[in-house]
Amino acid sequence: MPGLRTLALTVAVRGGARWETETTSGWSHLLEHLVFKGAGGMAAREIVERIEAEGGSINAATGYERTSFEVRALDGSLPLALQVVADLVFRPTLDPAEIEREKDVVAQEIAEAFDTPDDHVFEMVQTQAFAGQSLGRPILGSVASLAPVTRERIAAWRTRLYSPDRMVIAVSGAVDEAEFLDLAERWFGAAIAAPAEAPTPAIFTGGTAKLSRRIEQANLVFQLPAPGATDPAQAAVRLMTEILGGGMASRLFQSAREERGLAYAIDAYHEPYESEGVLGIYAGAAGDRAEELARVCATEIRALAADGPTPAELARAKAVLNAGLWMSDESPAGRAGRHAAQTLIFGAPIPSQTTADRILAQSAGEVRAVARSLLQPGLAASAVLGPRAAAAAGAVFRDALFG
Repeated sequence: MPGLRTLALTVAVRGGARWETETTSGWSHLLEHLVFKGAGGMAAREIVERIEAEGGSINAATGYERTSFEVRALDGSLPLALQVVADLVFRPTLDPAEIEREKDVVAQEIAEAFDTPDDHVFEMVQTQAFAGQSLGRPILGSVASLAPVTRERIAAWRTRLYSPDRMVIAVSGAVDEAEFLDLAERWFGAAIAAPAEAPTPAIFTGGTAKLSRRIEQANLVFQLPAPGATDPAQAAVRLMTEILGGGMASRLFQSAREERGLAYAIDAYHEPYESEGVLGIYAGAAGDRAEELARVCATEIRALAADGPTPAELARAKAVLNAGLWMSDESPAGRAGRHAAQTLIFGAPIPSQTTADRILAQSAGEVRAVARSLLQPGLAASAVLGPRAAAAAGAVFRDALFG
């Protein structure tokens, strides 16, 4: 309706699965579930009903490096949104009966992920990319690692994880700055910090995982070590990713899907963690076409490392990334989430124009150089889930890339 305006709130914590040990794996994700079961004197149903009664929505997510709570609402809902999220992170009930019930819910979530091939294959490759490290364990944890959780243990974990010295509150949209600062001080200002050491930098180990199942399609993921969020090469690797497999005009889509018909779905992605990252390729293919597809993926990466992008490819990639940046700026939720993440990593939001300028300034030589840098360690991680005929695709990709 005309005249209605929206706002978005993100409360992000620098903490997640990377802060866990093998014995506490999955505790951050379980905690995120548990705070919604009751907080600040509110029952689970009341938490969501209060937000939805004003036309809003509330959600949360746990990742390796961040846990985020998000509210989208209409103008005037900021006081309620901040109060509810503050109750969730600082005053959860953590009822013992709910803890046991939620363990069962997460166990079902773990089983669902295992039963979903295009979910489970990403867990498989993560364990190979960062073997034996917190970054290489599933965010959901395991039934065994969640079993010891008690009210006392998860309460102590909450104090450590949701520490205000690693927390950012970001708002965007229909917000009055003075009101926001006053409310943030009221609901978050008295929280006491519980400092924790940051996790050590991860080491990309590489390796091959394969799991044969009687399904029609092979699910393939290939990964290489790549620059992290704070690396100056971040802009170049984003462009390389777009050129390699970012859309229908990308090299992989054209060569693997359009020219050879090897895959219905194929794309490349860049996952930038704080101090390291991965460049990955996901594809689904018939089992007997998986090895050929693996060779095509390796060939396209090697070609970018050898010759770099064409002028047309570089111009297209810049246009796509630049447009995506400014389009996301039109979403209050997109701005709040991005600014929260940037503040946790860099200490302050990065102006969109600065990001755009960095992208547009990249040369073909810089994209070629970052592609070469991905190959220098001689390491790759892969996961193949599907028919037995596809099982060797990970090894084929590695050999075609480095052989």
